[in-house]
Amino acid sequence: MADKPAGSFEENRPPGRSHRRGRPQQDQSEFGDKSGNELVEKVVYINRSSKVVKGGRRFSFSALVVSGDKQGRVGMGLGKAGEVADAIRKGGEDAKRNLLNVSLKGVTIPHDVTYEYGGAKVLLRPASPGTGIIAGKTVRAVVESAGVRDILSKSLGSKNASNVAKATLGALQQLRLREQIYKARGMSLAPKDVATKETVSKN
Repeated sequence: MADKPAGSFEENRPPGRSHRRGRPQQDQSEFGDKSGNELVEKVVYINRSSKVVKGGRRFSFSALVVSGDKQGRVGMGLGKAGEVADAIRKGGEDAKRNLLNVSLKGVTIPHDVTYEYGGAKVLLRPASPGTGIIAGKTVRAVVESAGVRDILSKSLGSKNASNVAKATLGALQQLRLREQIYKARGMSLAPKDVATKETVSKN
C-alpha cells in the first residue's frame, strides 16, 4: 500500500473551510464588555395569569427584571405582554429607564441598613473581602447588578419577589458614605481620614 503524501489532505482542502466541522465560533469581542459600563439584565420573576373568555383561556405574562452596570447603578422594571420574551424585553427597557445611583464602599456597602416595603423587610450588612453574596435569589439579583460582591443579608418579612426587590432597592438608596454625611452637616473630614482614604484608593 502506497504511503499517503504528507500534507495531502490539508493541501486538497477547499479554501475558506475551518479544520473543525459544525457551528463556526463567534467573535467574543461582539459580546464582551469593551467599556466597563455595559448594563446587565437579570430576570427575577415571571408570573403567568389567565383570563377565561368565550373561546377558552387567554394567558398573559409579567416579568420582573433588574438591570445595572455593576458600577453603582441599578434599576428595576416590570413588563407585561402576551409572550414571555416580550414581557422580559419590556421589563428590561423599564429597568434601564429607572436606573438609580447607589453609594458603595469598594465592593461592599458602607453600613448596616434595614428597609421595609409592604410586607417585605430586608436587612443588609457589609461583609469582609472574600465573603461573597450571602442572599436569596431576589436580593442577590439586585445587589449583584449594583456591583456588590461581599454582603450579608436577611429577608425578614414577605417573600413576594416584587416587594423584596423593591425593599432591597430602597435599602441601597438609604446608603451614605462618610464624606456625604460630613458634607451634609457642613463639616470636613479629619486629616487622618483623608490620608486613609487616599491610601485605600491607591491600593
